[in-house]
Amino acid sequence: MSIVQSSAVDHNAEAFCGPAKRKLDDYGTDYDDAEIIAAVRMRKEESFSAAVSPPSSSRCWSLVQSSRVSDSKSAATWSTSSSRSGRRVQFFIRLLSEGRHIVVHANKDDTVKSVHERIMAITGIPVIEQRLIYRGRQLQWEQSLAECAIQNDAGLHLVGRLRSTNHPQTCQLVDEMVSFICELCKTRKGLGDCMKRVRDLIDAFFQIATKGENEEPRGHLEVFMASAAPAALVMLYVSPIKGNKECADASIRHFLITCKAAIRKEFYVQCGPIMLELCKLLRKVGGNEDSLYLSCRRTLGSLLEDVEGTLLDDVEESPDLSHLTKGGGRVREDLNGLIAIPEIFPFVSELASSLTEDLVTPVESNMSLGPSSCNVIQFSAFLQPLLAMIMKQLAFRGPICLPLKYSVLNHPQYLHEIEQLHDIFLLMLREMDGCLLNMEETLLSGQNGETNTLRGCDQYLAILKELYSITKLYMSAEEKFWTVLRHRKHSLCVLIVRFARRADDHHWLLQHKDVTNFEARRHLSLMMFPEMKEDYEELHEMLIDRSQLLSESFEYIIRAERESLHSGLFMEFKNEEATGPGVLREWFFLVAQAIFNPENALFVSCPNDLRRFYPNPASKVDPMHLDYFTFSGRVVALALMHRVQLGIVLDRVFFLQLAGKNVCLEDIKDADPCLYSSCKQILGMDAEFIDSDALGLTFIREVEELGCRKVVELCPNGKSIVVNNHNRGEYVNLLIRNRFVTSISQQVSHFTKGFSDILSDPKLRELFFQSLELEDLDGMLRGSDNLISIDDWKSHTEYNGYKESDPLISWFWEIVAEMSSEQRKILLFFWTSIKYLPVEGFRGLGGQLSIYKTSEPHDRLPSSHTCFFRLCFPPYPSIAVMRDRLNFITQEHIGCSFGTW
Repeated sequence: MSIVQSSAVDHNAEAFCGPAKRKLDDYGTDYDDAEIIAAVRMRKEESFSAAVSPPSSSRCWSLVQSSRVSDSKSAATWSTSSSRSGRRVQFFIRLLSEGRHIVVHANKDDTVKSVHERIMAITGIPVIEQRLIYRGRQLQWEQSLAECAIQNDAGLHLVGRLRSTNHPQTCQLVDEMVSFICELCKTRKGLGDCMKRVRDLIDAFFQIATKGENEEPRGHLEVFMASAAPAALVMLYVSPIKGNKECADASIRHFLITCKAAIRKEFYVQCGPIMLELCKLLRKVGGNEDSLYLSCRRTLGSLLEDVEGTLLDDVEESPDLSHLTKGGGRVREDLNGLIAIPEIFPFVSELASSLTEDLVTPVESNMSLGPSSCNVIQFSAFLQPLLAMIMKQLAFRGPICLPLKYSVLNHPQYLHEIEQLHDIFLLMLREMDGCLLNMEETLLSGQNGETNTLRGCDQYLAILKELYSITKLYMSAEEKFWTVLRHRKHSLCVLIVRFARRADDHHWLLQHKDVTNFEARRHLSLMMFPEMKEDYEELHEMLIDRSQLLSESFEYIIRAERESLHSGLFMEFKNEEATGPGVLREWFFLVAQAIFNPENALFVSCPNDLRRFYPNPASKVDPMHLDYFTFSGRVVALALMHRVQLGIVLDRVFFLQLAGKNVCLEDIKDADPCLYSSCKQILGMDAEFIDSDALGLTFIREVEELGCRKVVELCPNGKSIVVNNHNRGEYVNLLIRNRFVTSISQQVSHFTKGFSDILSDPKLRELFFQSLELEDLDGMLRGSDNLISIDDWKSHTEYNGYKESDPLISWFWEIVAEMSSEQRKILLFFWTSIKYLPVEGFRGLGGQLSIYKTSEPHDRLPSSHTCFFRLCFPPYPSIAVMRDRLNFITQEHIGCSFGTW
């Protein structure tokens, strides 16, 4: 490898990339393109020198274009005699580090090695560290000067390494590759052999760079970069010689693939400067549609996306930085100055332009596929480190108010990028608004059907997430963003339900419930649970005795490792043949009824709403009560994961504590209406009356435990503190806290532990409940409170053996219409093992119900296959016989037991 170090940077660039530039000029390439390649050499010289060798011991030489300079002393020293003056040549060798040229006289028959030996005699540079370059080609030792076509008065370049380099083998290897590429640019060679040679050199480079298990590849990569190897590869790519472009294309792609395969993830960012250089050069010579450029851009984006660490080590932790997350993590790895804001910004701008062009509503163009996932992923990969670097640059403490002033930044050149990014945000947000509006109008009209309407919209959510990440940077940007989404709520919710996936980051949406509806919030929250397995062998198996339902269920669930429950449950009742989803749905319903049965003392119902429950402060009568609360949390979470309605709901005081929120007076209205009324009266009483101590209240509360009454102080020395006008608010707050928080804190803690066990990440528990309204959780746990609609029931029922027009089917629906609401629920449970329909009604069951004709005798009762939502009965001879059979199975003790299977 050629390593150039010079204070004369312009000479340095000419030295290393002069051959490349001249070659491009010879090929008729635009000078700007050649200039780009020549400039590569200068970019990292200073950092490279510091990394490879201490400045004090640096000794360097340069490939600088030699001028004709006479040095009589050198000429006298190195002149040679020959009997045939026609065989003698004079040439110049430039040693920039010593400030002079060597003038050499030699015979044309002399070998290159003999010249190297002469140079070593006077300079002390070991022969092994010397390279002689003539017309862009390295001279080989065994060649004669005649074979090298050295002309009289020729200018040669002496190339040497830093003598104290830590990576001499890498230098030699990359030198060999650059020399070989320069040779390819001059002569036509076999394509296959050239590709193999360059690929072998690349493989050898990565073997050296990664051979040390604990060694960083940084130094080796810096050698590769500083040698102008990227520029040489791109020079080969633009070479007009047949086969060179193909060779360069294959070689660069091989480098990209090998880089990601060979370098460990924690060192990915160290490859960034090389990838960046390749991208910049290829974009310059081939444009931003060049396939090789696009491959390099993808690789650079992938490296930035995968690196470990954080860009924000120096930025004070703040909630304002929470948007810089990817899949729950932070934007990673400090770039340590390897890549700057102006270098990343062009990629963000370029990809934003491409995405904006693709934001064409699919219904407007049948050919449109919408934004590509590849471009969205790359946009995010470049945008997130850009945002992090901007924040770090600004020592970010809050949103930026535009226009910026120069005094805000240490580097005023970044003003342009920061202002341009804001323009990108506004443009893309406007385009997204138009797309969502068009989508909403099409959905409401129902012209094309949902499938056609949503074609090409699958990346909209991902784009919106990236736009949201920009909003934290600018004043008023977040308000603009959420205003658009509130206006396009219908379209946004459809996108969430249709395209949001578990692997995506939804935190930015979960905390803004005003832009989502119940269906969207339910979808987002349920994705916090693991995805259930379809293979029965991976499910957690349970065999339960109905007579020991609660105790045996407790043992199976509480003793299981949390990971084994993540796959799902497989359920059987002892001495029963039935298995499958229907049995599991029945078990969930029955075990929930037992858990929340007040007789078991775990939960108490609210006097104003008997459907609602919260932990019983007196549950300690059972010494295992806390384990049962852990069990209860697991069961409720498993029911949500399996999407089974339990028929119960939680009270607000319980829900708020699960969400990590405070409980106030209005929240206890259902749980304790008497206490609520008393507290309201105390707060509303006349101040003088309260101060008169007519009520005789102090900061205590009387509690009954196990038949005994005891006094609990609401604060230290509460017995001595009289409630007056000034402290009555505090008294009410402490009273509520003691009654509904302190007294059940252990029960709530164990329930949350059990619930968190079932989530994919236990840390998501508070976020799960915070992302929902209480009414949302009601719908997910209990189901619909609406009366069962006969028309909806009929529209979701199909027939096998019967026809809809048959008299028996007419009789059936006539009898169902005569039933009470509770009888219909029992019939539905007998048919499906579902007593409470989802909020959407029968549409939410995820499958059609069916009625089958059997050949059973007329005296047989109907049967059911609940796993398949199948009800079976024979052709009864009359409506009276059918009514009798159906009325029998809609009795509670019969209908709420299992069907066939």
